[in-house]
Amino acid sequence: MRYSALTHRIAGDGAAAWNIHYRAVELQSQGREIFLLSIGDPDFDTPQPIVQAAIDSLRAGHTHYADVRGSLGLRQAIASHQARHSGQPVEPQNVVVLAGAQCALYGVAQCLFDPGDEVIVAEPMYVTYEAVFGACGARVVPVAVKPEQGFRVDPADVAARVTPRTRALLFNSPHNPTGASLPRSTWEHLAQICIDHDLWLISDEVYSELLYEGQHFSPASLPGMAERTATINSLSKSHAMSGWRVGWVIGPQVLGEHLSNLALCMLYGLPDFIQNAAQLALEQDLPEVRQMRDIYRERRDRVCASLADCPGVGVHTPDGGMFVMIDIRETGLGAQAFAERLLEDHGVSVLAGDAFGPSAAGHLRLGLVLDSERLEQACRRIAQCAMQALEGRASVEQGSCHVDGKAQYRSVEHKAYQ
Repeated sequence: MRYSALTHRIAGDGAAAWNIHYRAVELQSQGREIFLLSIGDPDFDTPQPIVQAAIDSLRAGHTHYADVRGSLGLRQAIASHQARHSGQPVEPQNVVVLAGAQCALYGVAQCLFDPGDEVIVAEPMYVTYEAVFGACGARVVPVAVKPEQGFRVDPADVAARVTPRTRALLFNSPHNPTGASLPRSTWEHLAQICIDHDLWLISDEVYSELLYEGQHFSPASLPGMAERTATINSLSKSHAMSGWRVGWVIGPQVLGEHLSNLALCMLYGLPDFIQNAAQLALEQDLPEVRQMRDIYRERRDRVCASLADCPGVGVHTPDGGMFVMIDIRETGLGAQAFAERLLEDHGVSVLAGDAFGPSAAGHLRLGLVLDSERLEQACRRIAQCAMQALEGRASVEQGSCHVDGKAQYRSVEHKAYQ
């Protein structure tokens, strides 16, 4: 049977990136001890007051069709939350509630882009971005952010990639996978590029409440940017609500109307009992949320300290988020080969940085989704794997000879016959 061209545009490397995670889950189901650090799913329970709000809403009979845009109460709570944290004036009509930030990004792409449009995105990038834009026929134009520059984007590199087909910039701060955040000065330069070239800005702020260094800045608060910015956020990471699927878009009212039309033919709204729980999550100052953020920071520090003096391994301390990028280039192994060996031989599941783009080649993304003690154990296994790789590399190098300063590699077995 025949399938549409869409099925090819949403497949590829981004979808294949999760294969190592699926393999890890399979090994875990077979009874092996696996340190599952390959996915950004918080290991905390959703705070109890949020759960209770959903239960109370269910018992009150809130199980019927809901407002497709999101309930007025939740949209007011989101608007107030954004205004409180960014200083940006937001009204409920600027907000559309969707099934998680992933769905929100997909909806924005469908409403903004046509086939052939270009979107400039910092690379390495979250693995689903390319498929999201591919679904509407748009093309990702990557702008490399190098580990030597702390994985931070240079606005001059962005400006150099603008063409007549460019329709938008997409940036994620704090960044997944690297945890790097963008300061206000960088956002100001990026905003000027958008204004000069009449571009949209998509600001993915899913990790904004998990920022440990510096101050989060929301670019829609800059002059002239609210009308051309789609701000995407969710409760998945900050409130350990990944399975609740609550995300939203904040943007101009006309974009909200288009998103509502899309939601009408795709989702038909989120359940009211989930929206009621989400509203409570945003309106109450829950100590559990602050505790989770503090624990993530402590885990980050523990992982970075554990690997600081490990031969063959370098660590990029993230500003925020729930991941740490580990540089294993000195081991001589590619990231995918290292990740596979780490899983099969040492029981630790991480994602290869190459899955996020060539700028992350030779790196691993480790999720801070286990308690500190188990993260330390995982780090010891990473160190062991790196040491074995270095020993193997040294063995190969000892079996080489150098003639006239030019390396001509021969096996030890071959040398025996010289």
